[in-house]
Amino acid sequence: MSALILLVFLGGAVLAVPIAHALLLAAMAAAATSDRVPLDLLVQQMVSQVQSFPLIAIPFFMLTGAIMMGGQLGTAMVGVLSATVGRWHGGPAQVSVLSSTLFGGVSGSAVADASAIGSLLMPWHRRLGYPMAFSAASLASAATIDIIIPPSIPMILYAMSSNTSIAALFYAGILPGLLLCSGFMTACWWVGKRDNLPRETSAVDRRVMLRNLWMASPAVLLPVFIVVFLRFGIATPTEVAVLSTLYAALVSAVLYRDLGIKRLHSAIVEAGIATGVVLLVIMASAAIGWLLTFDQLPQGVVAWVTTNIHTGWLVILLMNLMMLFVGMFIDLPAAVLLLTPVFLPLAHSVGMDPVQLGLMMVVNLAIGLYTPPVGTTLFITSALAKVKVGQTVRAMGPFYLVAFGVLLLVSYVPAVILK
Repeated sequence: MSALILLVFLGGAVLAVPIAHALLLAAMAAAATSDRVPLDLLVQQMVSQVQSFPLIAIPFFMLTGAIMMGGQLGTAMVGVLSATVGRWHGGPAQVSVLSSTLFGGVSGSAVADASAIGSLLMPWHRRLGYPMAFSAASLASAATIDIIIPPSIPMILYAMSSNTSIAALFYAGILPGLLLCSGFMTACWWVGKRDNLPRETSAVDRRVMLRNLWMASPAVLLPVFIVVFLRFGIATPTEVAVLSTLYAALVSAVLYRDLGIKRLHSAIVEAGIATGVVLLVIMASAAIGWLLTFDQLPQGVVAWVTTNIHTGWLVILLMNLMMLFVGMFIDLPAAVLLLTPVFLPLAHSVGMDPVQLGLMMVVNLAIGLYTPPVGTTLFITSALAKVKVGQTVRAMGPFYLVAFGVLLLVSYVPAVILK
C-alpha cells in the first residue's frame, strides 16, 4: 500500500497537480484498492485532524501579518533599515535580511514575507543599480527566517503531529533564527565588499528616520510580547495568536489610522484563503499519515535503520539528507505532516528530543524553499527581481553555507535550542 501511495503521489506531482489534491488522490487510490481500510474510518481521520484547538492559532497569526504589513508598517520598517544599514557594504541586501527577521515576528509565513518585503525593496535595489540576482537570493533565503522564529506556522503543525509543546518550539527557534540573521548579514557584507556593490549614499533625514522608527516599533515589540506571554505561561499559543491580531488591529487603527473596512476585509479574505489551503493540506496529509502508519511504514523504517546503522550521528545525518531531499519537491506544510510520523520514532531511537527534531525538520525544509526545482521563495523573489531562477541560484552560494552551518548546530549541538 505504501508503494502505491508513493507512486500515485509522485505521478500527481509530475503532472503539476496541487500537493493537497495529489495527496488526496494517493489516499483514495490506496483505500480503494485495499480491503483492509474502511473508507468511513479514513474520512474520520481526516476530519478529526482539523478539530484541534491549537490550529485556531494559524488563521489569527496569518491575519495579524496581513493587517500589519498591509499598511504603513512595512514602508516605515524599510525606511529605518535603509537609513542605517543601507550604507554598509552589502547594506541593501542586509536590509532584506533584517526586514524578514522583523517581519517574521509578525506573520510566521515565508511566502508572505517574500511577497511583501520584495515588493517594497526590489524597486529601491533597482534604483541603486544593485545586482538583482543577488537581491533575489538574499531575500529568498532570508524570508525563511520567518518560519524559524516565533510565531511559526510549520512549528504549530509539527507540534500538532508530534504532541510537542508549541511554546517550547517557539522558544527554541529564537537562537537559530538569530544565527541565520547574523550569518546572512555577514554573507551580504562579504559579497558587497568583495564586489564593491552599490550602497545608499543619500543624506539621512533624521526627522523622517525617527518618525519611521516610531512607526516601525510595534513590529519589533510584537514578537517580544509573544515570547514573554508564552515563556511565563500568561497565555496559550492560541490565545497569544488572538491577542496578536487584536494588537495589530488596534495599532493599525489608532497609531497608523490606515485600517479601514476595505483593508480589513481584504486582510480577512487573504488570511481565510491561506488558512483554507493549509487545512486542506492537513486533512490530506492526515489521511496519508494514517495509511502509512496502518501499513507499518514508520516501524519498518526504524527497524531497517537500527539494524543497519549503529551510530547516532549517522542516523541524524540520514534524517537530514532525507528531509533536504523531500523539501526540494514538497510544500513545507505537507512535508512536516508527512515526515513527522516517520522520523519521530527514529529520533526516539537515538535519544533525540522531539523539540530538537522539530527545529531540525523546519530548518531543513526551509532550505528547500529556496532550492530548485520547487523553491517557493526562490521563484517569488526571482519574479519580483525580473531575473531568471538560474541566476538567483548562482548567487545563493554564501547563503547555503550559512544555512548548512546553522543546520549542523541544530542537529548536533542540542544546547543551541534546548534549555
